[in-house]
Amino acid sequence: MKSLTLGNLEDCLLRKVDLRRQLISQTMEEIQKVVHRLTTEISHQDIRFQAVPYSDTYNGNIKVLTPSHFLVTVPMKGLAGYREAKERHWRYYTLQGARLGTPVRSPEDLQQWLEVKQFMKNLWQWHEADVNIEGDIVPAKVLQVFQKLIENAIRTCHFSGKVSMLERYGSVIWVAMETSTRQVELELVPAVEIPTAWSAKAQWPRCLKRWPSPERVECIKSFGFDFLARSNYHWQLSFCRAEQVMLELLDEDGGCRRKCFQVMRQMKEDVWCPGKRPVLTTHHLQAVLFWTCEKYPHSKDWQVFSKSFLRLVKKLHKCVSQRFLKHYFVRKSNLLRYANSVELDAVAQKLAAFLKNPQISLP
Repeated sequence: MKSLTLGNLEDCLLRKVDLRRQLISQTMEEIQKVVHRLTTEISHQDIRFQAVPYSDTYNGNIKVLTPSHFLVTVPMKGLAGYREAKERHWRYYTLQGARLGTPVRSPEDLQQWLEVKQFMKNLWQWHEADVNIEGDIVPAKVLQVFQKLIENAIRTCHFSGKVSMLERYGSVIWVAMETSTRQVELELVPAVEIPTAWSAKAQWPRCLKRWPSPERVECIKSFGFDFLARSNYHWQLSFCRAEQVMLELLDEDGGCRRKCFQVMRQMKEDVWCPGKRPVLTTHHLQAVLFWTCEKYPHSKDWQVFSKSFLRLVKKLHKCVSQRFLKHYFVRKSNLLRYANSVELDAVAQKLAAFLKNPQISLP
């Protein structure tokens, strides 16, 4: 075994980052072709769902959470002109339509109800009972419809030997796909895209913060947000487009923010938290990166790789140890709230060991 200290860790891991990029690029191309065909068939079966487009460059509908775990958001059609709800009221229905004696629990900080009337333009199909209860578009019912459409599309597209449905995990639809190099898992999520507004729940930017600049803030917020069908009653807020813009603008003033993030992600996937469905994904690392960039807003803070990288790792270790990582845009939401505590503790131990002696061993 050969040990690499922080001094030559950078070059070694950056080579691995480049290899990862090549592998992801090849895998993404294969995933895009399959997802495009499947969702095109789904859109033919049900007008409420749109096809995920094929892109030669970046595809905003497919996010890499790990090299073998991809989040695919399938946009929904016929809901335009979104407005925030002006009044609150309790819900007393079950998913089967029965009446409850006590109200359904309120949404958490990163969730909200979604009513058809919140959209100035909506297709009549969104009023149908297969997705609607008492005026609400109900995620669980949307997922029931969507799962049947996926199963039919797999057969229609003759993908049975290449794509298979996995057992439902909570409110998530998982699909396994065989690529030319390995099997990957796709998390397929219906999404209501809100491209022209910013969520009232995202009180951002915070006062007196210097990163990003006011001009960049307006640009980032102009990309809007999404509602994802990832629970039974409530829609989950997502800011994937805004987050992607922030990643692209990371080092416009110079510095090594992107390099530090890529190396931290590589270490997470190789050493600290590997596996198909790890307790930490790229989404968690992005939040750590954004909070650290906000705390250290100047280019001068990101000139020395070793110092900057260790700063990020220390922030990650603190969040994992405390089991508390605030969502960057909706800071009342803890991204680690439902994470497995045993797995988090194991990651925290590895991070602590690395910080005590910043080196890795290679075969």
